[in-house]
Amino acid sequence: MLIGICGTICAGKHSVQDYLVQRHDFTALELAHNVSGVKTISQDLGPQTQRAHTSQVSFATVDDLLDFATQHWQQRFCTTSIHSEAVVEALCHRPFFLLLHIDAPLFTRWQRFEIRCSSTSSTLEQFVQSNDAHLYNSTTGGLAALASRAQIQLLNTTTSLQSLHSALDALNLTDESRLRPTWDHYFMTLASLAARRSNCMRRQVGCVLVRENRVISTGYNGTPRHITNCNAGGCARCNDGGGRSGVGLSTCLCLHAEENALLEAGRERVGGGAVLYCNTCPCLTCSIKIVQVGITEVVFNRSYWMDAETAKIFQEAGVQLRQFSPPKKGLVNLLDEPAGARLGGRETAQRSAKSNGIARAENANGTSSASTGGIPSLRGEPTNDIAQALETGAVAAGARRAAHP
Repeated sequence: MLIGICGTICAGKHSVQDYLVQRHDFTALELAHNVSGVKTISQDLGPQTQRAHTSQVSFATVDDLLDFATQHWQQRFCTTSIHSEAVVEALCHRPFFLLLHIDAPLFTRWQRFEIRCSSTSSTLEQFVQSNDAHLYNSTTGGLAALASRAQIQLLNTTTSLQSLHSALDALNLTDESRLRPTWDHYFMTLASLAARRSNCMRRQVGCVLVRENRVISTGYNGTPRHITNCNAGGCARCNDGGGRSGVGLSTCLCLHAEENALLEAGRERVGGGAVLYCNTCPCLTCSIKIVQVGITEVVFNRSYWMDAETAKIFQEAGVQLRQFSPPKKGLVNLLDEPAGARLGGRETAQRSAKSNGIARAENANGTSSASTGGIPSLRGEPTNDIAQALETGAVAAGARRAAHP
């Protein structure tokens, strides 16, 4: 893994690099000279602004750095020598490269700069000018464009290294699935992509049906073939802006994503051991069809208002239901966290899960999931109403089996 760290002045680039080196055994790499030709703020405002950081292995060119990292690709490296898009372009083709951009509010960065460089007589205006040159240099295009290319964009508003480290621990930057997604991540991404084809006016839902890690069929919600698309007025119910979710479904002309995928596959193609991935938890109507076709496992990302009813159906039918949450990407706000909050919250969640009989497991990549013993909420913790519904459903199912052995 090679993590490239870029960002604005005094946003915390070297602090993140130091964290990776000290906490996760990364080796810091650097380019021996500034290949972009852009003056850094240290050069602009004097040598006293230089700050001691982790020792780094130096290379004359980005090609040399890339060759070294490629030859040792199973080791962990990081670099803050991301001076231009040309450097990123050279690195981004490697499957082990991850680009991280870090930023912070301008005045926060100025305050950090004042603390770090208290011996200088620079003004806020000088800092802003250097910041603009850093981001919008006319020769290289500046570093502003790199933010959109970064897989992870950090907004560092933390006020201490301890808070920064705690936030980075929770983010789990070293998760290997950020480079090569797990099967769950891969198929859920396909389901989310299928959802973009939805023409339903209410919500975008996508589904992928899989057996032995091979895609059998895909589906998304919308009106049937030869019927006017929902977003073109084909379904009066969905185009009624005053309607509430789950109300008037009997008059809805839209097929659900799960229905589309099941119809496309058919029972014979589904066979045994099929897994259904859906970006939204299936509704009650879809759940009974999923059971009938013989699906053995359902994996979803977002919750739906009737999750408890769906969970009871799947539990009675022996279908495993679990929620998958991929590693965070895009814009992530790093916030200060009260001392002991993470440990206390985790212990509370574990005690709650244990008391409700919910089997929770943490995967090797750090993402968490829960099976049909309980459905986690969007925050990843089990909800008491669903756990209670599951318990009630299990008791009812046991009574029916006792009455009809």
